[in-house]
Amino acid sequence: MTDDSQRNFRSVYYEKVGFRGVEEKKSLEILLKDDRLDTEKLCTFSQRFPLPSMYRALVWKVLLGILPPHHESHAKVMMYRKEQYSDVLHALKVVRFVSDATPQAEVYLRMYQLESGKLPRSPSFPLEPEDEVFLAIAKAMEEMVEDSIDCYWITRRFVNQLNTKYRDSLPQLPKAFEQYLNLEDGRLLTHLKMCSAAPKLPYDLWFKRCFAGCLPESSLQRVWDKVVSGSCKILVFVAVEILLTFKIKVMALNSAEKITKFLENIPQDSSDAIVSKAIDLWHKHCGTPVHSS
Repeated sequence: MTDDSQRNFRSVYYEKVGFRGVEEKKSLEILLKDDRLDTEKLCTFSQRFPLPSMYRALVWKVLLGILPPHHESHAKVMMYRKEQYSDVLHALKVVRFVSDATPQAEVYLRMYQLESGKLPRSPSFPLEPEDEVFLAIAKAMEEMVEDSIDCYWITRRFVNQLNTKYRDSLPQLPKAFEQYLNLEDGRLLTHLKMCSAAPKLPYDLWFKRCFAGCLPESSLQRVWDKVVSGSCKILVFVAVEILLTFKIKVMALNSAEKITKFLENIPQDSSDAIVSKAIDLWHKHCGTPVHSS
């Protein structure tokens, strides 16, 4: 038996007995033992496989530039991050923008606003649309990342990535969604257009909030692995797969309002399967890019 066929046999065996990803986890552990972490290889790994939950926060922090590649600097850098977090939080408490009773996600938002020079004159001012996006992402991130300091920094850098690296790509995603839905099920796209639903789909929820508040965090984190490591296009395939999964329901609805309302509140019990199929679709159409946008 060749090395490749042995490895494939072991992978199939592991999957059958419930140890899917054993070899992938070992590969990641080898990458994480390097004195200087190779961000390109970590990106490639994250694009190809789901990150084990025990390593997700660490890999995200390295890929988002919160931690440097060198292991020996991690403790010192996180100490600085912690100090900065404490200083900003203290400043917000002094000016009475937050208190101990303020929900954590809102605390993160106010910290982000203060650090980016966008803190409003009063906490009672209505939130801007971009603030609502930040809040939705922060609430989802809270469920994925236990440590509050890690959670703030990851949320902040994740949102910054959307606003900078993906700024030009995100507005193109609705068009890409129609293109790939047409390839997978042209009849379904025709139905959406006949109902005038295509322009009214919940694109902000899907592409600006990256499905925060739409999919449960246990499924969503596998999508965000791909976003963090270089591909916002995965979001298109999650949207396509949602439509394919609920095709019968959507085809039975005959107004844009009803279709949009349903898609904004999809049943949660299919989300793991939706994400797995979406990742398969993404690989089918895009291969396994390292830095695809």
